[in-house]
Amino acid sequence: MRELVVIGNGMVGARAVEEILARGGGVMFRITMFGDEPYGNYNRILLSELLARGTDPDEDPLDADLLLNPRQWYGDNGITLHAGVRVVRIDRFAHRVYADDGSIVRYDKLVLATGSRPYFPPMEGLWADDKTLTPGVFGFRTLHDTMAMMRYARGKQRAAVIGGGLLGLEAARGLQAHGLAVHVVHAAQGLMNQQLDAQAGLVLRRSLERLGMSVHTGVRTTGVRCSRDGAVTGVNFADGATLDVDMVVVAAGIRPNIGLAMVSGLETQRGIVVDDQLRSVDDDDIYAVGECVQHRGEVYGLVGPLWEQAAVLADHITGTDPAAAYHGSRLATKLKVAGVDVAAMGLKEPERPDDEFVQFSEPCRGIYQTVIIRDGVLVGATLLGDVSKVASLTQAFDRRVPLPEERIRLLFDIGVPPPETGVAELADEAQVCNCNGVSKDQLVACVRDGQRTVEGVMAVTRAGKGCGSCEDLVADIVTAALGEVLQEDPTANYYVPCIPMDKPQLIAAIRKRGLRSVSAVFAALTEDGAEHAGSKMALASLLKVIWNEQYIDERDARFINDRVHANIQRDGTFSVVPQVVGGVTSPAQLRRIADVAERYHIPMLKITGGQRIDLLGVRKEDLPNVWADLDMPSGYAYGKSFRTVKTCVGSDFCRFGLGDSTQLGIDIERRYQGLESPAKMKLAVSGCPRNCAESYVKDVGIVAIEGGRWEIYVGGAAGANVRKGDLLATVQQREQAITLTGRFMQYYRENANWLERSYDFVPRIGLPELQAILVKDRDGIAGRLDEAMQQSIDAYHDPWQEHRHPATEGQFRDALPLVELPKVPAR
Repeated sequence: MRELVVIGNGMVGARAVEEILARGGGVMFRITMFGDEPYGNYNRILLSELLARGTDPDEDPLDADLLLNPRQWYGDNGITLHAGVRVVRIDRFAHRVYADDGSIVRYDKLVLATGSRPYFPPMEGLWADDKTLTPGVFGFRTLHDTMAMMRYARGKQRAAVIGGGLLGLEAARGLQAHGLAVHVVHAAQGLMNQQLDAQAGLVLRRSLERLGMSVHTGVRTTGVRCSRDGAVTGVNFADGATLDVDMVVVAAGIRPNIGLAMVSGLETQRGIVVDDQLRSVDDDDIYAVGECVQHRGEVYGLVGPLWEQAAVLADHITGTDPAAAYHGSRLATKLKVAGVDVAAMGLKEPERPDDEFVQFSEPCRGIYQTVIIRDGVLVGATLLGDVSKVASLTQAFDRRVPLPEERIRLLFDIGVPPPETGVAELADEAQVCNCNGVSKDQLVACVRDGQRTVEGVMAVTRAGKGCGSCEDLVADIVTAALGEVLQEDPTANYYVPCIPMDKPQLIAAIRKRGLRSVSAVFAALTEDGAEHAGSKMALASLLKVIWNEQYIDERDARFINDRVHANIQRDGTFSVVPQVVGGVTSPAQLRRIADVAERYHIPMLKITGGQRIDLLGVRKEDLPNVWADLDMPSGYAYGKSFRTVKTCVGSDFCRFGLGDSTQLGIDIERRYQGLESPAKMKLAVSGCPRNCAESYVKDVGIVAIEGGRWEIYVGGAAGANVRKGDLLATVQQREQAITLTGRFMQYYRENANWLERSYDFVPRIGLPELQAILVKDRDGIAGRLDEAMQQSIDAYHDPWQEHRHPATEGQFRDALPLVELPKVPAR
C-alpha cells in the first residue's frame, strides 16, 4: 500500500482527504495527516459565530456545529493524525517529512494544505518580542485566537479592530456581543473594498453604525500604545490622532503559508505554484491545495474555489479521472457580514465604457444593488441588505443565460410579478452553499439516497452549516426533490440529540435500567457509548428529577454556574443572590449582607426584579467565604431551577388586600426551594387582582380574590415576549394552592423539554389537558405527582454548604487557559 501524507488538517486539507476517501483512496493509500492545532477538523467559518455567542472559555467550544471531523473519524477511516504537530522540513529526494516532535514519515504522494496566516502590518508596539504579540493584541484566525479573545474581553470596555474586511467586521460584531464598544479602523476609503465598490462600502458603513459600531476609514494605524506593565492602552494613527482602547484585534488580511514549501525548494510566488492538476510545478509527487496555492497567477481565499481544487486533486491522485483539471474559478459568494446580508460575484465596478451598469441604492434601509453586463452577459453583481435575487443572478452569472431586455428586471419584478427563477431552473451543478461547497445535484442525490428532511440533508452534506445564508434555498431544493411536504424530523422530539427517545421514553429507559449518572446513560443508551457534550446538562437535570438523592453527581456534567453555585458575569466574576424568602428580610440579614459586601470589596449591590439583593462582582476564590459569612441559603439565581416567589404586602398592611400573600409566598418558597427543573421557574403571589407582585406573568402566579379564594395562573411571561398566564384553577384553601402549585411544577419537570419555559410548555400541552390531568385527576396520577414532589423536597440540601467541603480541589480556582499552542510565527 502506498503512503499518502497530508500536511494541514484545516478545512481544505480534511476536505481533500474526504474526497480521496470517496474515490476509494482508503484502499490505495495509508494516510497520515499533520495539523498545527490539537483538535480534529473544525469549521473555521463559524469562529465569528462562536465569538458572538460568548461561549464560556471554561467549556469545550468544539460542539456539534463547529466540529467537522472528530478524532474518532480519523481512526474509523484508518488515518494517522498528528494533531498539534508541525512539519518543519521535506526531504524531496528521500520522500520523507520531518516534524517538530521528532517524527519522520515517508511518503509516496504528499499534499500541502498549509493554508494561510494572519497578516500583521508593521506597527510600533505590536510585538512583545520576535514571536509574541503584545498582551491585548490578537489575530483572528484560529480557535485558540477566538477563545483567547473571549477570555481577555472580560471586564474590558473598548476594542479596536484593525481591518474593515469580512474577518474584521465579523470580529467587531463578535466583540460587541461581549459588551465592548468597538472601533473598526480601515486603511482603505471603503469597507470590504475587495468585494464592494465605494458606494456599497458607504451603505454598509451606515448599517454597521446603526448597530453601534464606530467606523474609521482612510486611516492607517501606526502603533499600539501600552502601559508600563505591557498591556494595551490605545492605538496611534498616521495623522497624529489617537484612540484609547483596552484590546486590539488585527484582521488586516491573510498571507499564504508557503514557508515550508520555500525551504523545501518548491517554486513559490504569492503561493505555492501548481499546475491544473494541483501538482507542484517542481515535483510530480507533491500536490498543494487551498489558500496556500497559486494557480494561473491567482490565489483564492473563498471556500468555493478550494472545494473545486480538492475534487480535482482527488480525481487525479486516485486515478479516478486522470484528465481532471482545474481551470480557475469564477468568484460568487453569498454571506452574512456582522448580521448584514451580502452577495457579490464577478466585477464590482464597470471596467469598459460600453459596460452596462444598473444601480439601485436605498441607504436608509441599508440596501445597495448593482449589476454589470458586458456584451449581453452578466459579468458582475453586488447585493447588500436585500439578496432575494441572488439565486437568479448566480444562475445568470454561472451559465451565461439570456438576460431580460429591461435590465432592471434582474433586480426587481416590474408590473405583474413573474415567477422568480425556481429551484427547478437552477443548474444541477450550481453551488448552493458557498461555505461548504455543496451544489444542487449533491443535495438532490442526498434525498435520493434516503434522507427525507432538511435537517438530515444538512447534516450529511453540511449545506447551511456555515454562515447559514443558504438555508432557505437548501429547504426549497430538498422540498422539490422530495416532491411532497417535508416530513417532520424525528430528531426534533428527542430529549437530547444523542439518544433517539422522547422524554417519556427516556425516563422509562432510565428507570428500567437504574441509570443514576450521566456517564451511565451515555454508556447504556447511545449507539456507540460515547459522551455528547451538548447533552450533559439536560441529562443531569433529568436524572436529578428522577432519582433525587440517589442521583450520582459528575462534575463535568454541570455548567460553570452549577459547578460553583453562582452566576458568572461578563468580566469573569460572579453574582451571588442569597435567599430572601418572599422578599421579606430583617435588619440582621441586611447587616450581614452589608458586612460581606465591605469585607470582600464587592463593587455592586443590586435590588433585583424578584425582590432579592444581588451581590455583583464576587471573585471565584472568594465564593466559599462569602457564603459562610452570609450564613444564608442559596437563592438559586444561577440555576435551571425554582428561583423565587415575589410577593406584595398582602392583607396585613394593604387596605386592598384580600389574602395574606406574603405568608403564602414564604410558605411556597420554603417548600419548593431549589427544585431542579428543565428551565428556571419564577413565581409570585398577589394579595388582590391589582397584581402588584405581577403574578399574572409568572411561571406560576397566585392571586387572592373575594371570598378568601385563590386563583392559580400558569405559563405567564414578562421577558422579551409578554404572555398572561392561563387560569388553571380557583381554590378555596391556601393549602390547596400550595399543593396544586407543586403538582403543576412536578408535571412540568417530568414532561417539559430541556430549556422549555412554562410559557411554551402550557400552550403546547393545552390548558384543558392540564386541567383534566392536574385538577380533575382524569388519569389518576395526581397522587403520584404529589408523592414525587415530596421526595424531591425531602432530598433538598443547600449547595452553598459546599464551602465546608469543596467537591474538587480546584472547584473555586480560576481555570487554566484552554490549551497551550505554538507561539505566533515570527514576522
